[in-house]
Amino acid sequence: MRNYKCLKNRVFENSHYSLLPIRDEDKVSIMNWRNEQIDVLRQKEPLTLEKQDWYFKNVISPLFEQSNPPQILWSFFKQNELIGYGGLVHISWEDKRGEVSFLLNPARIEDNHTYKEDFLNYLSLLSKAAFEDLSFNKIYTETFDIRDFHISVLEEAGFLKEATLKRHWRINNQWVDSIFHCKFQK
Repeated sequence: MRNYKCLKNRVFENSHYSLLPIRDEDKVSIMNWRNEQIDVLRQKEPLTLEKQDWYFKNVISPLFEQSNPPQILWSFFKQNELIGYGGLVHISWEDKRGEVSFLLNPARIEDNHTYKEDFLNYLSLLSKAAFEDLSFNKIYTETFDIRDFHISVLEEAGFLKEATLKRHWRINNQWVDSIFHCKFQK
């Protein structure tokens, strides 16, 4: 299994959940999950297998050898079962910050209890990677205002509302606000 050059630790885990450097064998699941949830992502068109193969080969693979990659992505597991993926994107190494990226298997989103448990554990592990391993000062999120439950979980995890950009995105011919949350290193 490969590791990011910029990380001291390859795996971040607790009793049930783990983050491993994104694996090539997860790319089809990730593509399908992204396509199924396109309305809550900043993705304009469905992914194809050809596009996904190209992205993993030409964008993701080189990240592992970079001292300061623009993004760090992990596969997310519960008891060794792939349930999602995400990471830190739009990284500013100079300012020691990155945007949180997270996507869960759509089957796990249907039950709020499952979604909340998964998301809280993901945020805990990601915070450990960002603040303890990478010594980041800040991690932040951008969420569409139509995702009330997602926002409530972010706030329960200690993310503070930082800003709202009114009518910032157009989804299904309706304007939605972007809400930014952040968490600082303690």
